Amino acid sequence: MTPLISRRAAGRSGLATLLCGALAAGGLTAAGVAVLEPGAASASSHREAPLISGAPQYDNTDVYAFVSPDAPDTTTIIANWIPFEEPAGGPNFYTFADDAQYDLHIDNNGDAQGELLFRYTFTTHRKDGDTFLYNTGPVTSPDDPDLNITQTYDVDLVRLKDQHVVSRTKLADDVPVAPSNVGRASMPDYGTLRAQAIHRTAGGTRTFAGQADDPFFLDLRVFDLLYGGNLSEVGRDTLKGYNVNTIALQVPNDLIRESAEQPVVGIWSTTQRRNAQGYYTQVSRLGNPLVNEVVNPQKDKDKFNASAPWDDAQFLKNVTNPELPKLIEAIYKIPAPAEPRNDLVDVFLKGVDGLNRPPHVRPAEELRLNTSVKPSAHPKPLGVLDGDNAGFPNGRRLTDDVIDAALQVVEGELVGAKNDLGDAVDANDKKFEEHFPYVAQPTAGSRGALAKGTTEGADVRSGLGDALRPAGSSAGSGDRVLIAASAASGAAGVLLIGTALAWWRRRLQRPY
Repeated sequence: MTPLISRRAAGRSGLATLLCGALAAGGLTAAGVAVLEPGAASASSHREAPLISGAPQYDNTDVYAFVSPDAPDTTTIIANWIPFEEPAGGPNFYTFADDAQYDLHIDNNGDAQGELLFRYTFTTHRKDGDTFLYNTGPVTSPDDPDLNITQTYDVDLVRLKDQHVVSRTKLADDVPVAPSNVGRASMPDYGTLRAQAIHRTAGGTRTFAGQADDPFFLDLRVFDLLYGGNLSEVGRDTLKGYNVNTIALQVPNDLIRESAEQPVVGIWSTTQRRNAQGYYTQVSRLGNPLVNEVVNPQKDKDKFNASAPWDDAQFLKNVTNPELPKLIEAIYKIPAPAEPRNDLVDVFLKGVDGLNRPPHVRPAEELRLNTSVKPSAHPKPLGVLDGDNAGFPNGRRLTDDVIDAALQVVEGELVGAKNDLGDAVDANDKKFEEHFPYVAQPTAGSRGALAKGTTEGADVRSGLGDALRPAGSSAGSGDRVLIAASAASGAAGVLLIGTALAWWRRRLQRPY
């Protein structure tokens, strides 16, 4: 199989670096344009549409799909929700919504309809309503008694024919969610805690749900009028330090593809929210990155999030006549390619011919993956553009630099306008893991320096645990709770916290 373009991107330097970065900005937007399929799919939807930006629990941010590097007979699908999670955002940390259906769709014959649907539904549990705390002590497992707020989820496999249900199969039931990473005192070994949330089903699939580092790397400040021509600010990973809520699913290739002879699948995710009447309505959708953010105009964004791939033709003009190249030309004097942009339709709405385009394909906004292409031993960030057929736009790996690749295509790479544009952000700030679920661990809420007078061995938790017991227990009947924060060496001193928890419980007879 020959690559779409067998060319290695040249290194950036000097003015080229700045233009790269500038068009990183443009790249970001351009990327969106390139990736737009004529349809609805909130791609890379970090607050991309008016309605969904006010409901982050239901807001898709990105979808990834790739043949698993350590298990090439399987495909891994990763979908993220809740953009811009501040790690220290307590006391109410980040949970999936109980009134939502989080769906992963598989189109295995190219007809723009899903033949398989993996549905995740979540339930929140609370142990103690008389405390404001997310956890009341150090947490060592997803079902730890000290984890006050927990979630579990079910996974159902729904088989469809022309959008009618053929069968339903329960793949997983009451699986624990990995909690938000509150910090060192609350989750002293988060890696082990997360590993306990990976669940293997009887059908050969693996599933994970929980918090993770946001794997998308890019410079989002493009929205400041494409940097206003000021290239000195480009090249900063705007999503560095933020987390997301992740659903990861690893499935046998034979489960999701039509056959070994037709191994291409289309993948997208949606969120459906239950209304007051008990019915579910789709409020977010995502396939390729950056589609709804920078390809669709304001008037189409909410409609785009509520629509389906088989209706994507209504948005075709946004792809064939994209706004972004015109903006880049106006600001940076780089000529916009001639319209209509049928090159974008061919590659991003149908798939690359001879690589990930299914036969008799109906153009639609889906992330298309050829499950027969083996993983690369040395993945190249530009994917297919750099001769690596296992990368974007043949699916999307966590390490793929989709901004640079999409920007170059949007700016005419496939129609003779060779370029090396990008946003000067070429890798994630955290290293991805080598095994499922692959995403990096979330940034902890207590990621800063230790408080003055304390050391790595400080422990303030036993006193806090006593304070949370009912009045009359070993916490004592005094009016003041003393929490000792002693270093391992015993030289750190004492921290007094005058919360008077027992006093308030006894006298006010209500939760503090």
